Amino acid sequence: MPYSKTFLKNLYITMLRIRICEESFVDPIIEGKIRTPCHLYSGQEAIAAGLGAAIKNKDYMFGNHRSHGHYLAKGGSMQELVAEIYGKETGCSRGRGGSMHLIDPMNGFLGATPIVAGTISLAMGAALSSWIKKNKRVTVSFFGDGATGEGVFYESLNFASLKNLPILFVCENNLYATHMPIRECRTNNNIIKSGTPFCVENYRVDGNDVLKVYEICRKAINVCRTGDGPVLLECMTYRLRGHVGPDDNIQGTHTDIRPQKEITAWRAKDPLKRFELYLLQHNVLNKNGLERIREHVMKEVADAHAFAQRSPYPEKGDLDKYVYAE
Repeated sequence: MPYSKTFLKNLYITMLRIRICEESFVDPIIEGKIRTPCHLYSGQEAIAAGLGAAIKNKDYMFGNHRSHGHYLAKGGSMQELVAEIYGKETGCSRGRGGSMHLIDPMNGFLGATPIVAGTISLAMGAALSSWIKKNKRVTVSFFGDGATGEGVFYESLNFASLKNLPILFVCENNLYATHMPIRECRTNNNIIKSGTPFCVENYRVDGNDVLKVYEICRKAINVCRTGDGPVLLECMTYRLRGHVGPDDNIQGTHTDIRPQKEITAWRAKDPLKRFELYLLQHNVLNKNGLERIREHVMKEVADAHAFAQRSPYPEKGDLDKYVYAE
């Protein structure tokens, strides 16, 4: 086994923290306690965790509308994440951004926004800055399959290739752009070929296999850091929750057109369950060890919710605070 037990255990903890934190929002959303639209990351944890283990703290990361997992994997505070989702002053965006506007500059997470493909060019700009400064930082740009229909994606690929920028473009292909299946968006499910006309190195990986994600990300990041970037990575995955919220078919809204057979098949590929089986089979952890970790993470999540609930909302008089730099 080429990995240390400590490394594998930490990788599992990252995945579990993301999953339990995401699932902890389900009831508050249904009960109306959380009002911000939440695009839950459940089912895609292996991508954020694998990449998070391959990247350095000094490196940059940009997210999108479904970025709770990216934020946590980059070292963002769970307490500040949960507080932000409740709209509290102690949140990472001071309660003014909600679920889709996360940021933690100290850990290199430079922002997430809900505009489709909106952060791709921003990430490219950060990579250009690193190229000019020669500081060996790599920038990661996360986006979904739907974002590959936007022109800025191709413009960014072209410019990044032209300048050999240290940027890793990561497409999390969960086969649906909002509620539209990829077969209705593209003549072929061939996003990985998008970089070929621009001479961008590209890889497609099983996004539900955390170790495969880690290995390919480590390779891609090294390519970028040594001046031979950019790289395009397509991670094949599937969201286990609705496009936005726990389930697209609750509360009288029937917008999830995904076939039940398809959902069931992907649930069998749950990245967390797959990695738990790996850990058991390779004697990294036993069932008691897995349960102890789960109990610890559940307490951390519960503490984060308690922190958020006792935190104050922003003052009405501070509506325009943080709009401009002081």
